[in-house]
Amino acid sequence: MRASEQDGTYPRPILRRERWHSLDGVWEFGYDDTGAGERDAWYAEGGAGAFDREITVPYPPEAPASGIGETAPHRVVWYRRRIPHDVLAAGPGERALVHFGAVDHRAKVWLDGRLVAEHVGGQTPFTADVTDALRPGADEHVLVVRAEDDPADLAQPRGKQDWQDRPHAVWYERTTGIWQTVWTETVAAQRVTDLAWLPDPARGVLAEITLAATPAAPLSVEIELSLDGAVLARSTTETGTPRSRVDVVIPALRNGIDREDLLWSPERPTLIDARVTVRDAGTGAVLDTVHSYVGLRSTGVGRGAFLLNDRPYYVRSVLNQGYRTDTLIANSGTEELRREVELIKAMGFNAVRVHQKAEDPRFLYWADRLGLLVWGETGAAYEFGTEAVELLTREWLDLVRRDRSHPSVVTWVPLNESWGASDIPHESAQRHYSLALAHLTRALDPTRPVLSNEGWEHTDSDILGVHDYSADPAELTRRYGDAAAVDAVLAGPGPQGRVLAVTERQLARYAAGDAPLMITEFGGLSLRADEGSFSYTRTSSDTQYAALLGELFAALRDSPVVAGFCYTQFMDTAQETNGLLFPDGSPKLPLETIRQIVTGEKEDGPAQDA
Repeated sequence: MRASEQDGTYPRPILRRERWHSLDGVWEFGYDDTGAGERDAWYAEGGAGAFDREITVPYPPEAPASGIGETAPHRVVWYRRRIPHDVLAAGPGERALVHFGAVDHRAKVWLDGRLVAEHVGGQTPFTADVTDALRPGADEHVLVVRAEDDPADLAQPRGKQDWQDRPHAVWYERTTGIWQTVWTETVAAQRVTDLAWLPDPARGVLAEITLAATPAAPLSVEIELSLDGAVLARSTTETGTPRSRVDVVIPALRNGIDREDLLWSPERPTLIDARVTVRDAGTGAVLDTVHSYVGLRSTGVGRGAFLLNDRPYYVRSVLNQGYRTDTLIANSGTEELRREVELIKAMGFNAVRVHQKAEDPRFLYWADRLGLLVWGETGAAYEFGTEAVELLTREWLDLVRRDRSHPSVVTWVPLNESWGASDIPHESAQRHYSLALAHLTRALDPTRPVLSNEGWEHTDSDILGVHDYSADPAELTRRYGDAAAVDAVLAGPGPQGRVLAVTERQLARYAAGDAPLMITEFGGLSLRADEGSFSYTRTSSDTQYAALLGELFAALRDSPVVAGFCYTQFMDTAQETNGLLFPDGSPKLPLETIRQIVTGEKEDGPAQDA
């Protein structure tokens, strides 16, 4: 199936197969407040009676959509699902897998009473190979999941999940347990387990392919790239190792004029279909076939600008918390994710900063397909220490690996506002932490800009992101109206009272144009909000709201120094009423008006790429 023909339901868009089955829906569920579950073997048939509720997966129990909607903290929860044998079958030479999109925070998985997987990390996917645990001749199999999530553990990456009893300020309801889709897949024992694409718009693409095991005999790996049914490139490589790097040359890219038709951008989101086939090199028998897609584009910085396909590109971004009224951190499915991308683009933005969470990969698919730049981020921990460093670093690197093939993802943000590293200016260990995250990210993915810390206290960022919630447009002009004004801001405490750059290297990179300035959080206006809500600035009428919104955007757009911006935020979320949309998704102003304010254009015009 071509990338342009997908309906976005497959949970892992970059590596797709035909034989899969969703396990989303009603499961048995139980709280384990006394910690009795493992001692009393709830994972076995003896656990009868422990699962005294029903829950709709993949919604967390705190979400109304789960059918439970209980927000009081429960450290341990259990799930059980009975699965028909034909859904979880594995023939000769096959494996039966159960995939979990995300389970917050520590998970154990049993199949038919046998432990089949353990995982730590509330945002990252994992897989249980359940083949050897299947009971022979059984009509059905019993899948049990135990999830542990300590709300008081500040070393645990949690993002916007509140550690207090009730949501406050800019923090929201907790998430416990399963919050992304669960699905089964029947696969060959020898198969592709990981697939990554590193595009080179001047030449083609580098494919990184990981197999399930070291081949017992040579295998051939075939790659075919096509666009609208026409083959662009084919490559066949013989391998005897579990990991291969294949350089796939696309001859059409040699013509600089034709190349433009193949490049990906928000204005022209061209996706090239990819198929990877693994064969026995001796017999030619097909062992595995997976479908994927590639977006040919480059990202970078230089000359004081963000660069897309080697050209200056002005970034108009909006901050999206990714929390929804009924599902909280989860989502109601691919159509909701598509609508969010469409709404963001309709409002005149060409980028989104998914804030303090790793969004469902299907959101990234729609950003790829419809054309929206994405800043990849992760949930923060709230204290610094050995455990926090280890947990966040492991989870972050797994997320970079998960998402690095999406062309829409153009920037990596491992830290935000020094959360979990609040003493970067004074503590060398925390500076090294910030630097190490940036360098590790570049080691895993050297193709995208990386921010060592978003908003302030940068150590070695490719973009100098600044958070400024001034409600005075004239003040924004005084701070960013020209290069001398920005130099003055850099020389003293930043607009939020925090120094912007804590290393000479960072200042030098900005001065050389190698770390462009962006105002990566600003605005935060509410409209007729209740007194108990949170916002940075309140407005009391549509007229006042529209006027101030327009003046703030114009002040940043008019700056010759600012290379882009990110408005806070997309939608009102819980008690935080900063959104351009109300909680039900309706716009606070007509979409055409918002678009004009964001772009400065009265009608649709050419993209701002300079």
